Amino acid sequence: MKMFSEFVEAEKERLADYLQQPMAELAQACSGCWGDVVALDGLLSDRLFDGGECSQLPGCELLYVVDCEGTQVSSNVMPEMVNRLVRGQHLSDRPYFSIDQEKRGRVVLSDVYISQATRRSCITAIFEVERLQEIVGFVAIDLRLSALPQEKRESELARHWMQIKGDPSVRQTLFMQERQVSRMDQQLDDVLSTIDELMVERGVFHTEIHFSSSRAMLWLYDEPHQYHIHVLDEILQPSVCLGYAGQGYPQKAMVPKERVGEILKKFKLLRLADEVVYLRDASLNLVNGMVGLHFSCDGQHYMPYEAFLSAEDSFWFGEMAA
Repeated sequence: MKMFSEFVEAEKERLADYLQQPMAELAQACSGCWGDVVALDGLLSDRLFDGGECSQLPGCELLYVVDCEGTQVSSNVMPEMVNRLVRGQHLSDRPYFSIDQEKRGRVVLSDVYISQATRRSCITAIFEVERLQEIVGFVAIDLRLSALPQEKRESELARHWMQIKGDPSVRQTLFMQERQVSRMDQQLDDVLSTIDELMVERGVFHTEIHFSSSRAMLWLYDEPHQYHIHVLDEILQPSVCLGYAGQGYPQKAMVPKERVGEILKKFKLLRLADEVVYLRDASLNLVNGMVGLHFSCDGQHYMPYEAFLSAEDSFWFGEMAA
């Protein structure tokens, strides 16, 4: 299973492959007029405006050329203007101008950054310019990330255990507080039974239970872009099920339906087990199989349901005692 950072690196490699041919052709064209600033500017303008290589690079926002010392030798060529005032500026401190030997002949990508001009995510690609078998500089292109083709990330990438520490000020005052019994706590078995039916029989694939504020948020499998909020008086009534047409269990559910009740019972245990460190909110997503936990110490866990169910009670109580 890939971690998210591994997916990002793989996506950068794929984008570099996508940009390789058009950037190599652009660098070769720059080699032919190297040393002639006017010709370089004209070349870049032609490629940007007249359907040359840059027509293969959607989202191109800026073209420029630097020498091996990082001094800009061309203007900034943009779709709306050509800025000649930047000629001669020093860009050697930009990390993507330091190319490792193994990257020679390959597109080098910067990290993604926010463009100061558009306030949208961008990436800079550079390619070495070679003349008479010697590297004389680099051509650089700023590209709007949203215009580049990207592969869809597999949902399984999110299925790993994450523990996140919260606000330190909450942890510092943790032992000055204790759990106040909420109205939901007083009737927790009935609430969890209703949620169990909504998830197993009524098409709810994602639930967030807010124990301290006595409310629940529900997402339906056939309406994933909307959520429904129910306060305690509504979620307590079994008749709330009439508001959700019976749809059966989601076909793409990763959580076996017989385990939904087990997960909800464990939510109850973590809610009531301790008066100081206790579960404030919990979530369950049937499709990606993830459980979310938010404790009174402001610590949070996101974990696959299998890990949640297999964790011994002593693990959680040990965490609480610490």
